[in-house]
Amino acid sequence: MMKGLLGIGALLLCLMIAPSLLSTASTPSQQQIDAIFSAVTKPDAPGLAILWRKDGRTVFERGYGVRDLRRRAKIDAETNFRLASCTKQFTAMAVMLLVHDRKLTYETRLTDVFPDFPAYGKSITIRNLLNHTSGLPDYEDLMLAVETPRNSWVWTETRQIQDLEVLKLLEHESVGKFQPGTKWAYSNSGYVVLGLVVAKVSSEPFGGFLRDRIFAPLKMHNTLAFVKGTNEVANRAFGHSMLGGEWRETDQSPTSATLGDGGVYSSLADLAKWDDALAHHTLLGEAEMQPALTPVNVPRATAAAADAEANANVPANALAQYGFGWFLDPYRNHARMWHDGGTQGFRTTIQRFTQDRLTIIVLCNRVDLGPSDLAKRVADLFFASTAH
Repeated sequence: MMKGLLGIGALLLCLMIAPSLLSTASTPSQQQIDAIFSAVTKPDAPGLAILWRKDGRTVFERGYGVRDLRRRAKIDAETNFRLASCTKQFTAMAVMLLVHDRKLTYETRLTDVFPDFPAYGKSITIRNLLNHTSGLPDYEDLMLAVETPRNSWVWTETRQIQDLEVLKLLEHESVGKFQPGTKWAYSNSGYVVLGLVVAKVSSEPFGGFLRDRIFAPLKMHNTLAFVKGTNEVANRAFGHSMLGGEWRETDQSPTSATLGDGGVYSSLADLAKWDDALAHHTLLGEAEMQPALTPVNVPRATAAAADAEANANVPANALAQYGFGWFLDPYRNHARMWHDGGTQGFRTTIQRFTQDRLTIIVLCNRVDLGPSDLAKRVADLFFASTAH
């Protein structure tokens, strides 16, 4: 009888242990992930925050290094980084919500929203702006064209270009780079204009619309579109660069005040809520999200090197794989929606492997790291562990 009880007990123990072993055997260990990020950071230097989510659950969440070199507060899940171009997915969502409200359509013309825009805007649609097929001139090139004859800087770190100034620069042009809808070229100009479209159509400041329609409903309470003198970033990380062999704060540039192309600050804690909302179609139904996840079927206008910020390693004349605020090309044959961000002092990436229900987010407050490459190394661990 005792042997029987012992046998039953052993069997029950095996049954209890087995699910635990199965649940971890197919996923990388915490130590494996930590090794990737601890190897490229130091506790007292600017660093990064990493979030790895699987099946809607946070598996690994950790900060490395400090938010700034003055207070040296540690980076954690609540630290807010400037997202740079990862902002574009929020700008796109704002526009899609206005389409949901029937205040816009994807075929609305730029001149329908801004009647004073030159004639070349008559053939630019909201869809073109969203998927980078508008052909709008690059506003940073236009800034340089204004400053070069003067041999002086019009815009600086303290006198930054504003969204309406970008619109004015574009309105001084008479032609775009190509016929809208025929080619693809990554366009910060287009997303600055989309931020202005949101404000004009909703009769609310762009940041206010994001707060009311996206951040507040999702309880992303510390995420915001930063406007100096209007709001403050809680638990703010400041950007840094290695200059002359030492870390220097390089947090702002002449273009840091534009909003729709890169002005949102957020944290791992809030971006986990964003990831949940995308997975569960909280803000828009699955059918309404499909335009954002449909690659535009036109060739690139330039070679990949010309779109370094977008980190889109696609040859010239290859079909662009971009939707609304998301790149859509797969990685190692795994379906993916993703975006990188790069700006003064910050590098970011949000990588969502949709069929694998795997999300990896890396936010850096230093410019010497490649968050997309780091995220792929984490993904590689997962893919290797599930290949057997």
